[in-house]
Amino acid sequence: MKQTTANQNITAQLETIFEAFKTRTIRRVFFVACGGSSALMFPSKYFLDRESAAITSEIFSSNEFIHRNPQSLNTESLVILMSHKGKTPETTEAAKFAKSKGALTVSLMYVETAPLADESDYTVNYSWVSAGHMEPEPEMMNYAILYRLSMGLLYVKEGNKKYEKLVSSLEQLGAVFERVMKQVTEPAKAYAESVKDEKIIYTMASGSNYGVAYSFAICILMEMQWKHSHAIHAGEFFHGPFEILDKDVPFILLMGLDETRPLEERALTFLKQYGEKVLVIDAKQFDLTGIEEEVKGYLAPIVINFALRIYALALSKATGHPLETRRYMFKVPY
Repeated sequence: MKQTTANQNITAQLETIFEAFKTRTIRRVFFVACGGSSALMFPSKYFLDRESAAITSEIFSSNEFIHRNPQSLNTESLVILMSHKGKTPETTEAAKFAKSKGALTVSLMYVETAPLADESDYTVNYSWVSAGHMEPEPEMMNYAILYRLSMGLLYVKEGNKKYEKLVSSLEQLGAVFERVMKQVTEPAKAYAESVKDEKIIYTMASGSNYGVAYSFAICILMEMQWKHSHAIHAGEFFHGPFEILDKDVPFILLMGLDETRPLEERALTFLKQYGEKVLVIDAKQFDLTGIEEEVKGYLAPIVINFALRIYALALSKATGHPLETRRYMFKVPY
């Protein structure tokens, strides 16, 4: 596949960072961000948990990262931060804080220059399109770049060969997205009409997919649609949240292809038995031709998230509430 200039620039940025990895001892990775940017990091943490025998990782909300002040944050730490426009104050301060502890800092953002870039050792500039639109080069989107960073780290430090399979698979995502769009556009419109007047919608997932559920709950349903929501971990469903289920409560269940799928399957059985307003978005239902078998479980969240973007856009049209509408964000002091 011929790379565009933008893709070449991202690859060059990543290669520079990989060279930095070679010169540092890295024993712990901290993923640090807020809101939707934080949610994007869950699949990469899942990958590190599954694949690395020597490098551990954690996800922190930016402000808590500073106030909690982990004692394991030191010169052997890699801190990966993300802010869409690089202007989130808490994340910029978190980068500055991490550098003060001697950590290597790498930040992802959509723009080339921003306060966060000024406080980071390295930056990577991903591509972005608004919700519901197909990313023209999905191998350059934020999820993909996060994976390339985390898998690239293990490629450099531990010789993990999944990085090569990831890169070749990412090049196939455009075709996968096209097939998903054709498959879910009409069902998304029908679903949106059926729930447009609902005041609350729960989302549920596990493993590498949990961040997608979290993002949809807090960013799409709460922030962009002003609907009550909560992201429920499928493993925690039976430890309290399932008591809220009845035939009138809407649930969205995300089902991936990773090792935690049995948790989601158990939740599905219960949802079918006691609920009626249940939407299941199952990665098994999508044509993932071109994606290497060894990384399908890791890339499934990206595909599920793309499908949810189509549902989000359909919901905004059905409710007459544009995704860009805000009550407080960017409008009042906070």
